[in-house]
Amino acid sequence: MRDGTPSAAIRIDRLNRCIALLVDHRSDIEAALSADFGARSSHVTAFADVATSIGPLKHARSHVARWMKTERRGTTPGILGLFGAKAEIRHQPKGVVGVISPWNFPVNLTFGPLAGVLAAGNRAIVKPSEMTPVTSELMKKMFASAFDEAEIAVVTGGPDVGQAFAGLAFDHIIFTGATSIGRHVMKAAAENLVPITLELGGKSPVILGRSADLATSAARIMNGKTLNAGQICLAPDYVLAPADKIGGFVEAAKFAVGQMFPTIRDNPDYTAVVADRHYERLTGYVDDARAKGADIVEINPAGEDLRQQPHRRMAPTLILNPTDDMKVMQEEIFGPLLPVKAYQKVDEAIDYVNAHARPLGLYYFGSDNDERDNVLDRTTSGGVSVNDVVMHVVQEELPFGGIGPAGMGAYHGHDGFREFSHRKSVFHQMKNDFGLRMLRPPYGAAITRYLASQIKR
Repeated sequence: MRDGTPSAAIRIDRLNRCIALLVDHRSDIEAALSADFGARSSHVTAFADVATSIGPLKHARSHVARWMKTERRGTTPGILGLFGAKAEIRHQPKGVVGVISPWNFPVNLTFGPLAGVLAAGNRAIVKPSEMTPVTSELMKKMFASAFDEAEIAVVTGGPDVGQAFAGLAFDHIIFTGATSIGRHVMKAAAENLVPITLELGGKSPVILGRSADLATSAARIMNGKTLNAGQICLAPDYVLAPADKIGGFVEAAKFAVGQMFPTIRDNPDYTAVVADRHYERLTGYVDDARAKGADIVEINPAGEDLRQQPHRRMAPTLILNPTDDMKVMQEEIFGPLLPVKAYQKVDEAIDYVNAHARPLGLYYFGSDNDERDNVLDRTTSGGVSVNDVVMHVVQEELPFGGIGPAGMGAYHGHDGFREFSHRKSVFHQMKNDFGLRMLRPPYGAAITRYLASQIKR
């Protein structure tokens, strides 16, 4: 680090400045995101972008002094660990971290990683998404008002800027976004051997157990599917349900949506799809599924005509009897569409999940503990919520990260501090040289006895 390792007080000051930016600019952030999306609930923004950013920053502020402490470790058993030798790990800032944040929660997925980045004593350069230009420019102004560019700088621009950004010789990069773009970022980072954290996505499944309460399960699943219009990397992507429960789930889902959104067209609580191309992609999924034999259930409680509207609000839509040749089952949906697929035995559901790429999240609903553990033990995902969706991401004491195509590395809380720190191993040799002499020629009886004591079963 140019100015040495920053103290806990400096790190806390930086965290406090981030918290103050979010508190003071809450209304600006709500307006900017609504402008970028065309229509976005101010309550969703206040919760999912502002409050859930302040929480990690405060958590880091409360714990950073303890996290910074040197970790004592034991020394290797035997003569090499005797006579006062010591081992420890010191946490050193990596340096400058590049933060590439996405459009779906652009504020949270900038400030959330910064909690760990700043707690670890690093500086940062942020590249926000060009898909939300109003919010990106607002964040640029916000950071410039509270930070010197040597602490936190913001670079805006399109894909060409993003590509160049990923190719810079950072000390670490964290990228949140699509798996396809993550591959390019990783390739660019490899040119400079930059360590990288990738938070990607994938098709996060819901396994609905036979013991699940349908009303409660449907309410929680549909809340996760309609939050931000399903434009969440952890949104439930498809449901695997017992064949004889699908009808009940559909009715429970209709009721749950009706309770949350009696109307959709002009409802300020209902978020729009972010851009025309994403709206067309989603309607294309529905058309493709319908043409290939799926049953389409649009949940439109007031029966409104949503085709002609100033924004891109799309009704929650269930896709029943989906098949793997449908586009909606091949790509991450990132919208308010929910395929529902039948199984006879839970082992079929587990096998289906395991036959596909490992997801960022997995969700199990039910009260059968043996079945729950069977699902958890036999599937691999970045994280899990049991009897809910998405909510494991807001637990600061749990690491958040993907696996395989869903990403690599993990952050949040102490795990974020560790992710963005260089954990430097330090060994302090004993002062007395007597025990070490046997390791130097000429070798004799002492090392013979030592080797005899070590080389055995």
